[in-house]
Amino acid sequence: MSNVGDYMAYVWISIAVIMAIYEMATVQLVTVWFVVGATCAAISTIFVDDITIQFVIFVAVSLVTLIATRPIVKKFRKSTVKVSTNADRLVGEVGTMKADLTDSDEVGQAKVLGGVWSVKTDNPPLKKGDKVKVLSIDGVKLIVEKAE
Repeated sequence: MSNVGDYMAYVWISIAVIMAIYEMATVQLVTVWFVVGATCAAISTIFVDDITIQFVIFVAVSLVTLIATRPIVKKFRKSTVKVSTNADRLVGEVGTMKADLTDSDEVGQAKVLGGVWSVKTDNPPLKKGDKVKVLSIDGVKLIVEKAE
């Protein structure tokens, strides 16, 4: 009783515990499938002494669990909540152009709520001193139009 197969149940349980601890530490669902696979491999040591068969059981159960549950996990992890930033408060505000903006491909600058922002428009030209209304935010640029 001194061969490696006698201790494989402990090896598989150790792998399952290590993977479970890693899973709890990351909370990203990256190793939970290996916990299930290692647990099944540990149970298989009761019936099978061959380490190769135990390893095949570990891999097969891990893959089947991954394939079966990954789409479900992805569906529940999708976030449909829009995370708003404090920049959203700029939408609808009126500011003043700091320089001329003559082309829709150019980026200009406008002062809005006390801060200077990069701005773009679909309706050029905008002249220095023109009042502009913020329509939306695209990345770090405000999309503006001439205020009435």
